[in-house]
Amino acid sequence: MKWQGKTVGYALSGSHCTFAEVMPVIKRFVDEGANVVPIASQTLMTTDTRFGTSEDWQRQLKSITGNELISTIVEAEPLGPSKLLDVLVIAPCTGNTTSKLANAMTDSAVLMAAKAQMRNQRPLVLAISTNDGLGLNAANIAKLLVCKNVYFVPFGQDNPLQKPNSLVAKMDLVPEACEAALKGQQLQPLLIERTQS
Repeated sequence: MKWQGKTVGYALSGSHCTFAEVMPVIKRFVDEGANVVPIASQTLMTTDTRFGTSEDWQRQLKSITGNELISTIVEAEPLGPSKLLDVLVIAPCTGNTTSKLANAMTDSAVLMAAKAQMRNQRPLVLAISTNDGLGLNAANIAKLLVCKNVYFVPFGQDNPLQKPNSLVAKMDLVPEACEAALKGQQLQPLLIERTQS
């Protein structure tokens, strides 16, 4: 299988409306042979929303991956020295996470995992989901676009008329973006037309 023998870190930050969209992506990695290590943001671990409860999302992640969630900085820190992850993807990657990553802030399990991956000069793949991608966060996305070993899942405007600053990655391209990243390549085209979901 395509991902046999590979360990994929799959981190989710707090874009709750996107969780249902990425669960099949995580399952695809597992079905194709990957060992998927789930990494959860504090908001996933503590917040119930109209899109589902924290407990349900945690249960789904454990069920799909067969692994316990990494949800604290202390749990994520060993990812650096162990060099466990062949590739780390943050999907969805919120504007908050994007901003902190671009400015070297490490205050969550997701950001600690990203820091560990960058320390090891291994690929980090970002699937952005942010309402201010063409607003204040545009500068942070630009910083990360030119950062070594950082790659993006192709993204576009999801609702240009009502939310002109909003950018969302095409989540079903996460595995392809990770595969390209392992070869040191950015999946193209990077900027896509994304219809409203």
